[in-house]
Amino acid sequence: MRSHHHEHWGPGHQGREEFGGRRAFGPFGPPFGGPPFGGRGRGGPGGRARRGDVRASILALLNDRPMHGYEMIREIAERSGGAWKPSPGSVYPTLQLLEDEGLIVSASEGGKKLFTLTEQGRTEAEAGSQAPWEEAGRGVDWETMKEIRQAGYGLMEAFGQVWRTGSAEQRQKAMTVINDARKKLYLILADED
Repeated sequence: MRSHHHEHWGPGHQGREEFGGRRAFGPFGPPFGGPPFGGRGRGGPGGRARRGDVRASILALLNDRPMHGYEMIREIAERSGGAWKPSPGSVYPTLQLLEDEGLIVSASEGGKKLFTLTEQGRTEAEAGSQAPWEEAGRGVDWETMKEIRQAGYGLMEAFGQVWRTGSAEQRQKAMTVINDARKKLYLILADED
């Protein structure tokens, strides 16, 4: 479930707004580009911490019914419980490869391609895993992930409130707090204080 607070993720929504000639989020670590663990990058649900088998997942999904590429991405994310959302950059080339191999065919439908298994594709799909996306969700501590998300959302909501209503001085102080927190988090990985 996505929070409605995602519209208020600091300046410029992508961390691109300049502040005093510097990037708003500073040079240490990647900029905040959206909600924490919200579907992009590595490390959390929707991230790429655990990759699933794109090929097997596409075949398993198409064994249920014909689908569009974007629909497959959503289905995999939903069926993995949010633990894995393959990128379009991995799904669409795999679809092209499967089509080249004669395992699927596509037909244009309303400006989108609808993919369907061929007989050969159905044979391969039935011989493979029926739910390959489940592996991506194994071992995830969902309760801890919920706590982490809530902490991240709370932090960014507070930052957004200061950014929207605070003075220039208050905004600068808020950016210092965010940059210090991010640096301290990376130092945890480096095992330093």
